[in-house]
Amino acid sequence: MATRLELNVMRLLSRCEALAAERRDPEEWRLEKYVAALEDMLRELKQQSSKPAPELLNEYSRKVDFLKGLLEAEKLTSSTEKALANQFLAPGRTPTTTKERTPATKTVHLQTKARCTDKMRSELLGTDPLAVSDSEELNIRKRKGLASDEKQSAVELDAVLQHHQDMQEKLAEEMLSLARSLKNNTLAAQNVIKQDNQTLSHSLRMADQNFEKLKDESDRLEQHAKKSVNWLLWIMLIVVCFIFISMILFIRIFPKLK
Repeated sequence: MATRLELNVMRLLSRCEALAAERRDPEEWRLEKYVAALEDMLRELKQQSSKPAPELLNEYSRKVDFLKGLLEAEKLTSSTEKALANQFLAPGRTPTTTKERTPATKTVHLQTKARCTDKMRSELLGTDPLAVSDSEELNIRKRKGLASDEKQSAVELDAVLQHHQDMQEKLAEEMLSLARSLKNNTLAAQNVIKQDNQTLSHSLRMADQNFEKLKDESDRLEQHAKKSVNWLLWIMLIVVCFIFISMILFIRIFPKLK
């Protein structure tokens, strides 16, 4: 069940979307204040223990960022800059209330793009849509014989917009390709590091085994050396004793000559 704060966020968000869909005066301040308050409420909602699901919070954040970007785009002076800024805006994916069939932010996005396109077309044609009505603009164009120029300007405008859209798609594809390449390189590096770790572990095990074998052989060699020294000592003692006894017997057998 939604908390009271979440209901307030949904109501204020719906109100902001309704204000954004209207044609506002340049001095209109309510939407900007509402969006700032909505941002504070959303930050507080994220810190609550009984906060909504992460997908719903991301959708709220997406719509708030869209409204902030819309306000920033409206502050730009050039119609071309406004059109480009609106191209990069990302509206919400789901409706805010159950009464909406399509997300209100998506509708606002389409309306804003249409307004920017109309304003750019009007600037290219040399007319001011705020000063004259649509019928008066049509009469002026007919009197000046600018029907062909209007079509040409519209084609040029569509070409410019299509060029920007193609550039965005190309940039997105390049970013996706770079992300895939980075992922593949990361996986390859992980595999190499894993193989190196396995080789190092195997080398360490072999070194430990060789050290143990070397230690055993050293102990055996030491024991063998000790045994060899002991036998040699006994042999030398036996030989000395034999020579001593032989000398005594020789002296006894062969007395000293007078």
